[in-house]
Amino acid sequence: MGKKLKIAVFGKTVEENFIRELERIANFLQHEQVEVVGYGPFCEYLEKEKGTSFHPDKVFTTPSDLDPDCDFFFSIGGDGTFLDGVSLVRNTGIPMVGINHGRLGFLADIPKEELKGALQAILDGDYRIEERTLLRVKCDSGCFRTFPFGLNDFTVHKQDTSQVIQVETYVDDEFLTTFWSDGLIVSTATGSTAYSLSVGGPVLAPNTNSLVLTAIAPHHLTVRPLVVSDSAKIKLKITGRGERIMASIDARSFPVDMGSEFVIDKAPFVIKVLKLSNVTFYDTLRNKLMWGADKRN
Repeated sequence: MGKKLKIAVFGKTVEENFIRELERIANFLQHEQVEVVGYGPFCEYLEKEKGTSFHPDKVFTTPSDLDPDCDFFFSIGGDGTFLDGVSLVRNTGIPMVGINHGRLGFLADIPKEELKGALQAILDGDYRIEERTLLRVKCDSGCFRTFPFGLNDFTVHKQDTSQVIQVETYVDDEFLTTFWSDGLIVSTATGSTAYSLSVGGPVLAPNTNSLVLTAIAPHHLTVRPLVVSDSAKIKLKITGRGERIMASIDARSFPVDMGSEFVIDKAPFVIKVLKLSNVTFYDTLRNKLMWGADKRN
């Protein structure tokens, strides 16, 4: 008899129309005799706010509580929930599975309409595991101490809406330029379809081993996004008239002093992401960004 599967289930909130699907997930896993490890705050939320019970075999609340022997980590929500899950999974090597009940998901890319078949495919081993690069950020002001890593991007952004900032930028200790802008995004290939894309950055396939530097509202029209190797070390020195700026890793933001310096490089570990065998990155581009869709009716 093979090893009993152990699956961690994580989430924050769910829409009313997803409650039935969540119950189906629980019933399916119970029927397949899968050991379920649930995120404590999510279980409490479901009971108190949604009036539904989700009773896992075990509960975790912090990264140290998460059993590294889990076979999969199910993130139920959108891409933001998935990114929060990364800070729990960390360097355990547990493959993450994104189940989407939101609107647009590149990380949480299994829609509820395909959930039943996806669950069976996972149990049947009909999937592949992709390894995704993370950023590591070192800050001279000491921010991001608990988890200085990001799957999508690192951003510096002005805090005062009336002032621009200057981002003096170095790649592998060679001066690149000073960006006069509202901010700068350093994005992984995974994060190229997130904030960077919304301000004009290119889309990168996840396996390209690259980073993108994308200025936010640059004040020089010749400034364009730059793609560099993800093995590069990037150093940023921030100056400007204001007293504070905002620094963000994925969805975690902190105000820091003007004049702060940051060093960004590749994290010493990867995040494993489960993808179904019948879905590719290019399928996701067409479906999520509606590439090639003809809306003329």
